[in-house]
Amino acid sequence: MYDILIIGAGPAGISAALYAKRANLNVAVVYKGESQLDKAHKIDNYYGFPNGITGPDLYQAGIEQAKNLGVDVFETEVTHIEMLAPPPKSMYGISTSTSEFQATALIIATGNKKLRPAISGIQEFEGKGVSYCAVCDGFFYRKKSVCVLGNKLYAFEEASHLANMASSVTILTDGKDCSELKDLVTPDSKMTIDERKVASIQGDAHVQKVVFEDGSSIDADGFFVALGSAGGADFAKKLGLELSGDSIKVDEKMQTNAPGIFSCGNVTGGLLQVCKAVYEGGVAGLTAVDYVRQAKKA
Repeated sequence: MYDILIIGAGPAGISAALYAKRANLNVAVVYKGESQLDKAHKIDNYYGFPNGITGPDLYQAGIEQAKNLGVDVFETEVTHIEMLAPPPKSMYGISTSTSEFQATALIIATGNKKLRPAISGIQEFEGKGVSYCAVCDGFFYRKKSVCVLGNKLYAFEEASHLANMASSVTILTDGKDCSELKDLVTPDSKMTIDERKVASIQGDAHVQKVVFEDGSSIDADGFFVALGSAGGADFAKKLGLELSGDSIKVDEKMQTNAPGIFSCGNVTGGLLQVCKAVYEGGVAGLTAVDYVRQAKKA
């Protein structure tokens, strides 16, 4: 059980962790996948580096700094988040590919990702059969056939949720490696895997079928996108957080509309720069500290 659990190990998440740990709280950081910093060949507009620094070097330095201060850091994929107890003594549960965590407060600092794949029909059918959240929209596909686009554990998590309602669930890997999934999808799970490359989604007023590059197709009433690892907007939708586009809405203290959940960095939109992420991480960390202290008094 942690006081504060932070999802994301970029500048925002690590800054939040540093401030929270220095407040003598029990803090953990969970992260998976590459950071936007990994794509930055050189950063020369951030304070304190007269000769610049590469993105990967800054990223790893932040993680080591947090570890050296005593923050628990776990490299594992978060696949599920839920509220276990409401305020004032709130508790959030987080499931990952390897373990489970609980915390009083949660900080989402995952950065953000472009959710829309380059498949014909995706944008046209959003809200008409194309969805990005199984928890949000699965209810509408009871006893219907649905597809889930993805080849990682996140796609399996979404498919598993849908399998409780839908008549059948097909995981579409879009031609990508799906070795992580093959041992998880059992014959009695109502789930199957299709490794063909997807060309388009088609239908009249609503999704009706998925067409593959070889010209073949399968019928589908719903098409759920679950590419890679879950991002900030994915978590927000599952938790009922307010969004502005694909960005999580926060106030000046980085508080979301849900008590005990904070967000910072690229996932909140605005200036996508390290300086902004560090600032918001510090604010989120300090605000979460206050929240935890008040929860302990309640």
